[in-house]
Amino acid sequence: MKWMGALLATTSMGIAGAALAEPVKLEVTHWWTSGGEAAAVGALAEVFASKSDNEWVDGAIAGGGGTARPVMISRITGGDPMHATQFNHGRQAEELVEAGMMLDLTDVAEAEGWRDIVNPIGLLDSCTIEGKVYCVPINIHSWQWLWLSNKAFADAGIDVPSNWNEFVASAPALEAAGKVPLAVGQQSWQTSGAFGVLNVAVGGEALWRKVNVDKSEDAARSAEMTAVFEAADTARKLSSNSNVGDWNLATALVINGDAGAQIMGDWAQGEFAVAGKVAGEDYTCLPGLGMHEIISTGGDAFYFPKHDDPAVTAAQKELASVMFSKEAQVAFNLKKGSLPVRGDIDMTAANDCMRKGLDILATGAILPSGEQTLSADTDNQLKDLFSEFWNDASMTVEDAQDRFADIIGSAD
Repeated sequence: MKWMGALLATTSMGIAGAALAEPVKLEVTHWWTSGGEAAAVGALAEVFASKSDNEWVDGAIAGGGGTARPVMISRITGGDPMHATQFNHGRQAEELVEAGMMLDLTDVAEAEGWRDIVNPIGLLDSCTIEGKVYCVPINIHSWQWLWLSNKAFADAGIDVPSNWNEFVASAPALEAAGKVPLAVGQQSWQTSGAFGVLNVAVGGEALWRKVNVDKSEDAARSAEMTAVFEAADTARKLSSNSNVGDWNLATALVINGDAGAQIMGDWAQGEFAVAGKVAGEDYTCLPGLGMHEIISTGGDAFYFPKHDDPAVTAAQKELASVMFSKEAQVAFNLKKGSLPVRGDIDMTAANDCMRKGLDILATGAILPSGEQTLSADTDNQLKDLFSEFWNDASMTVEDAQDRFADIIGSAD
């Protein structure tokens, strides 16, 4: 690697010697286990294998981030750290960094000029604490999408909607055709994510920023936010017959034409790709639910827990460099359905939906993700609230909004 020569020139002979030792087996933990996710992480591992003598040891943890993160954190704090681990962009690993448990990657980032390449730069800022870089951003994922089954709407004898309001109006025809209007899995991160998308689509960007960035309790109690909760109430009614748990099972309902649509992040594209479906032909995607064409710039980053062995440290930094390389960015993101974090690569192979995301990114119509603006504690409180709201029809809009406002008012 180019950066390695510069790095070794300034490091001790001990580290240089360690780099010549036996290949290092690097355990990489993540929660990418669906068909599309597995294909993407496999592509990432293949690029690493082509560029390094060290070995990627896959440590996939099933059940999504909500299940995987506590396991990852427990291992790191319990003295059994992996060598690299996935977290979302934002504050999920903040306390681990502050406790001195994560490897400083500043030398790699500076040698390769990450700050001149990452777009938007907020993704690198999320990796940076007190001027030091502690993670490598791997992709941009946006929650702000409605995925529609062209087959489901054809079976119902109606046109594919072009926005959220048209979709709501199409629900009776879908139900008459035996379709689930809206597929939503019953995990808390899915319901809270869907609410966040509705917040932007129905309430607009300004309201979202007042609530999630400024943490304004007044905005959370406003009439504009009431309209968002009313839209969420409609969504939970349209999804009441989903009867699935995992997000990819909800996506499968759309892929198979058993459901009209799903509110889900752009990682759903990986599932459509594995199923052989073509964007614009078999399925339609509406960024911002067709209401406000905007994308959030969340996504995934890899952190590298500290190890005492200099050879391991050198191998970890090499892996960080490979993850950020042009080859890895293209191979991984084309399969994942996400956007690259590098602003200097050719994505002409992108499909119709990915191209929409790239075009929006180019205009600067972007939002930070909730993980970047809210602490893990606040985020978990919101997940609990929306899980209850989505699954308990007796919870009124008024009660849910009141609890929401209390959480935002005390958010850190």
